[in-house]
Amino acid sequence: MTKTDHPTRAGKASSSLLDRPILLLTLSALFWGGNIIAGKYAIGELDPLGLSAMRWVLAFLVILPFAWSSVRAEWAEIRRGAFWLAFYGAVGFVSFNVLLYGATTFTAAVNIAMIQAAIPVLVMVGNFLAFRVRASALHIIGVALTIYGIIHVATHGAPLRVLGLDVNLGDAMMLLAALLYAIHSLVLRYKPKIGWMSFIAATSFFAALTSIVYQALFGSGPAGLISDVLAMSWRGWVVVAYVVLFPSIIAQMTYARGVELIGPNRGSLFINLIPVFGAALAVLMLGERVETFHFIAALFIIAGIALAEYAARRNLRDILKPQP
Repeated sequence: MTKTDHPTRAGKASSSLLDRPILLLTLSALFWGGNIIAGKYAIGELDPLGLSAMRWVLAFLVILPFAWSSVRAEWAEIRRGAFWLAFYGAVGFVSFNVLLYGATTFTAAVNIAMIQAAIPVLVMVGNFLAFRVRASALHIIGVALTIYGIIHVATHGAPLRVLGLDVNLGDAMMLLAALLYAIHSLVLRYKPKIGWMSFIAATSFFAALTSIVYQALFGSGPAGLISDVLAMSWRGWVVVAYVVLFPSIIAQMTYARGVELIGPNRGSLFINLIPVFGAALAVLMLGERVETFHFIAALFIIAGIALAEYAARRNLRDILKPQP
């Protein structure tokens, strides 16, 4: 075997992976689901603000050399769309993840994963309210079922508790996080016309900036963060390395490539795997128990998402159908 055989085989393997959209999109969901577990492992190592600051500052520094040529070529468009890029970085990247990491301190990772399933449904509701996207009766039923499932999780199987606002703090934080990410998703329609590499670099920059501001205003400040980082164990560094590389960069790349291959409508379905992977990893890696109320809630959530997705796609087919 010659030395030239190795890069050839490596190149073929890489090309083969990049041409498998199902695998790429599944990996994206797995890496994003693992973000919840990383938040749990970070407890005692870094607080949510510190973990977020480390994540986005390092992610920006890692991605910048690879994205530099794209950023330079698309700089004019990046400047024109700076407001929305800053919004995505501040709301969808930092605020969402600070709340998610904070929620891990107060509630089970299984709960966080299942509440995250509310995001696609909240996006559908937002599309109807803000942009008047048509909703059928089946669509509305699906949304109602999913919302009930989320309430069932957040109240630990006692939905009437929501009337007295008796909801676990961690579950409430995750509900707010889901709402923020749904808003982020809704306004992605205003995303500047730039490549995904420039998009990740620009939003990571604004995420890093926002996380530093959050750390200065609400956390222990730069000095406190440096002190916490110096005191981290090897486990803390593994968590930081994971959140920097996998959910922040690799998952974005595999998702972008998967959507490029099969389109956004089919690709978006894989987002629903995030809570599935998150819950499964919570059981396997954290030893959390799945209670009866989790199973009941899961039935409502899965049925609701399935109905809502089916209704949305049937509506899209009707819109695109050639008229006689």
